[in-house]
Amino acid sequence: MENNQVKQPRSGIAIAGLVLGIIALLTSLLPIINNVSFFMALVGAVLAIAGLVSCLCGKRAGKGLAIAAIVVNIVSVAAVLGSQSMYSAAIDDAVNGPKAVQSSKDDASEDDDSSDDEPTSSADEKLAVGASVELSNGMTVSVDEVTPGLTNYDGTAMTGVRVTYTNNSDEKLSFNSYDWKGESANGVQGDNTYYSEATEELSFGDLSAGGTVSGYVYFEGDVSSILYYSSPFADKPAATWAIA
Repeated sequence: MENNQVKQPRSGIAIAGLVLGIIALLTSLLPIINNVSFFMALVGAVLAIAGLVSCLCGKRAGKGLAIAAIVVNIVSVAAVLGSQSMYSAAIDDAVNGPKAVQSSKDDASEDDDSSDDEPTSSADEKLAVGASVELSNGMTVSVDEVTPGLTNYDGTAMTGVRVTYTNNSDEKLSFNSYDWKGESANGVQGDNTYYSEATEELSFGDLSAGGTVSGYVYFEGDVSSILYYSSPFADKPAATWAIA
């Protein structure tokens, strides 16, 4: 008996969707390029769904291929979003530096209801002199002492601030006197500056794992706050201390 059954051709749009999905998946981890990969995967998914519909209606063969194309494109979209989130976090860390993860308030009041063991974010609060801040890279910084009323060689009023770095990580970390800024009562920020009578002045360098370094940074005029920036490109300080 002659077989009159006509074999349906495979869905061309499902094949196109699969090809786009594979290309998108292969390029999903490449920075910048994966922006194109994202839209390529979306187009591929639409084509694959259209191909699946045509297969279910009996117009084309290749149902399994269409389903595979849909899966590949969904995985590509997820890979692009995941990689972009990872790159965004890496860029943020590089630009803004390590963030404060815990602070220690040495002069907390007795009626404070918070637990001593509870981590406290210090990015948006003003700490008291004597408090230390632990950063996400393992460095701990603190403002230990403030000496106002100093006078520079030209008669300019100066304020001295003694700070400490402690490296609690397992790798070498850097420190710099220009990590610190002084802020006046009217909100003007200034870098540390030369003081003719400086003693134990903080410089810059690398601190080995487990190491500690202390020193003074000096600011012109009276300051109401001391700000620590964990990166020279940071748009806001990692921690702020209020000067009484």
